[in-house]
Amino acid sequence: MTTSNLPPYPPIDPTTFDLIIIGTGLPASLISAASSAAGKSVLHLDPNPFYGSHFSSLSLPDISSFLNSHSAPPFNTHDENLTLTTRPLFSDVEISNFAPEILDQHLRKFNLDLSGPRVLFCADKSIDLMLKSGASQYVEFKSIDASFVGDGDGKLWSVPDSRATIFKDKTLSLLEKNQLMRFLKLVQGHLSNNESEESENGMKISAEDLESLFVEFLTKLKLPPKIKLIILYAIAMVDYDQENTEVRKGLLKTKDGIDRLALYIASVGRFQNALGALIYPIYGQGELAQAFCRCAAVKGCLYVLRMPVISLLKDEDSGSYKGVRLASGQDIFSQKLVLDPSFTVPGPLASAPCEQIQDSFQVLSLIDNKVKVARGICITKSSLKPDISNCLVFFPPRSLFPEQVTSIRVLQLSSNLAVCPLGMFVLYFSALCDEVNQGKKLLHTALNALLKLLVSGNAENSSTVQSEDTEHVKPTLLWSALYIQELTKGQIESVSSTPMPDGNLNYNDLLDATEKLFQNMYPNEEFFPETSEPENSEENAGLTLET
Repeated sequence: MTTSNLPPYPPIDPTTFDLIIIGTGLPASLISAASSAAGKSVLHLDPNPFYGSHFSSLSLPDISSFLNSHSAPPFNTHDENLTLTTRPLFSDVEISNFAPEILDQHLRKFNLDLSGPRVLFCADKSIDLMLKSGASQYVEFKSIDASFVGDGDGKLWSVPDSRATIFKDKTLSLLEKNQLMRFLKLVQGHLSNNESEESENGMKISAEDLESLFVEFLTKLKLPPKIKLIILYAIAMVDYDQENTEVRKGLLKTKDGIDRLALYIASVGRFQNALGALIYPIYGQGELAQAFCRCAAVKGCLYVLRMPVISLLKDEDSGSYKGVRLASGQDIFSQKLVLDPSFTVPGPLASAPCEQIQDSFQVLSLIDNKVKVARGICITKSSLKPDISNCLVFFPPRSLFPEQVTSIRVLQLSSNLAVCPLGMFVLYFSALCDEVNQGKKLLHTALNALLKLLVSGNAENSSTVQSEDTEHVKPTLLWSALYIQELTKGQIESVSSTPMPDGNLNYNDLLDATEKLFQNMYPNEEFFPETSEPENSEENAGLTLET
């Protein structure tokens, strides 16, 4: 955006802040709210006309524009100070519109997540933080109706998450139900006794088993393959193939697997109106960043959207950061700076001694993670499962093709979450990948599997159901976007960079990284001091959940 295209903003006053943040993604918004709550003066800028950055929920035209613009070649702004470079964090973007005559009537009725699929556990850190900070008053949630494990043949198996759902489940045999019940009873017994050195009921998992691989522990318990798939990939939500000895990547230990099951079990029944373990924010995941921005604004943070930063200012004597130059031409000064992950500062510069630049900007160029996230979004006219509006589907490793080494996760959302018009559904799907071609194969294979589910679930008697050619089922698919997202992270002393959305379904790892970033910046400040009464597990405890 050039200066001539900017709205006529008045000069920002004051011109000196404790902290300047560029980009309103969820980690940046958390730091803004936490810093404001700690009494710091914060200026929060975003070149976009909306909140959320790479964590936003956008309309159909806006998400297409964002993906295409952020997959373009790097853009440099040359200045006598520290040059800011934007780097592409998306690649291989494929956007297809199969029904423009239908969608053109509803372009602004969509709220599509850039970082989907995402859900929140009722007992995870993000919910605790929203309740603690007061951000929960700005967001409403709705339950995810059900979870399933799928395969390449169009079959879905329910993921039972409690005793009641296990007994009601029609996809499990009586033997499988008993085996799953015994396993969950063992886990619950272990969790109830994990603070005592001796188990009172003999249900404490041994230290040796806790250090073993989770998949080996499940095999030791003689659990059948279907139950192991459900536990590993739909409840513990493991990314990589746990039984492929050649890959040996992302292998989960039993103690970590038990921790994941504990989160799932604690989430079931935490809130009175929640149907299961998982919930989703009405109007999309972008509401979370906006909620924390509101918390920051209440504490005095100043927000300016549509305001690009063209360069960083450096102190001539020390060569260290001292402020930013806005596209409006104004210079603003601060002690610390947090950058959106799409920005980098190349260096060292010839105008300053190499040692000085390295001391102050030693990790400013973002650290690349070799792992990428392959993401897809679909808009459809029908549900994956009749009579189910909002659900999760997991395709475990090797369930769709022999070389599939990562789990593929799918989230279906309906109009009752205000993310699409009535009579339509939004599907998000993602998988980790090492390189682009692998990611594209995962996305296209997942898309074919979803199309097969869409048709088999809603037109079981149709002769086109058995077709391998997706052209036969395109009418139910209205729009799709497939893209590869980089995983980046970086942090330094006076200038920091927030992480991109990771490949997880929830935000726990991102919250941990954000809290560490905040503590590095302000080691003597608490990351959100307590602002509300202790939560009451008998009620929704300050969280608005629609039934």
